[in-house]
Amino acid sequence: MDKKPKTSIAQKAPIEKKGPTPTKDSRDSMRINKYLALKQYASRRGADELITNKRVTINGRLAVLGDTVGPDDVVEVKKSVLDKEPLYFAYNKPVGVLTHSAGENEQDIAGAIAPLLKGQLHKAKLFPIGRLDKDSHGLIILTNDGRITSKLLDPEENHEKVYVVATKNKLSNNFEMLMHRGVVIQGDDGKKYKTKPCQVKILGDKKFSITLTEGKKRQIRRMCEVCGAEVTDLQRVRIMNIELGYLSDNNIRKIKGEELEQFLKNLGMDNPLRTPKK
Repeated sequence: MDKKPKTSIAQKAPIEKKGPTPTKDSRDSMRINKYLALKQYASRRGADELITNKRVTINGRLAVLGDTVGPDDVVEVKKSVLDKEPLYFAYNKPVGVLTHSAGENEQDIAGAIAPLLKGQLHKAKLFPIGRLDKDSHGLIILTNDGRITSKLLDPEENHEKVYVVATKNKLSNNFEMLMHRGVVIQGDDGKKYKTKPCQVKILGDKKFSITLTEGKKRQIRRMCEVCGAEVTDLQRVRIMNIELGYLSDNNIRKIKGEELEQFLKNLGMDNPLRTPKK
């Protein structure tokens, strides 16, 4: 059985060496940023920052961008007093607030939550995971932990997201069945795509809830259009085990305790601290 690369926390500043160095057998190697991401030190982008800031060594020498590591390499990450505490918040995004960068006369999440961040939270550099349409509202996860981005958004992970939807017209008798088994919609690129089977519950003549495990752009609105319904209100109420609950518009609450433990466990990250799995 092949040995896995060893990891530890370096105590002394390493000696700098320049130039990426591949391992002896490239078949068993991987890029250092991918390795650090798999070990949950950081996201790949965050791993690149660790390398750029000279905090990663491979076999005693400073790692550089593009390095690869293999089964017999020793990878060390130097701790820093500047290491940030990973933070996680539930945010109730109002209609009209953008989850991406805002244009002129628009407001994004960063601007919307700025008055809510007190003390050290001003320096936390929170960012949203995923998107929610400008015309939609509800739950968004805010964090400063880039490690969870790909884990939460990967459609292959089948993480549940629940929405409550109101429509302009009365739902047809076969609406639930059509939505449940998947709908062929057209994406922004012009290509047609059949949505995955999903859970649908009729809540009234013009209201239903839907549980998705994927997140195509404006997916629910496009599915409803194909099924003869026009959406008038769309609210996300749950992401995995994190529920919106009674959180008011444009407000945040910290995710902590058992709720956080379960959330991270579902993502394959049992420990909320920045300590990698070995």
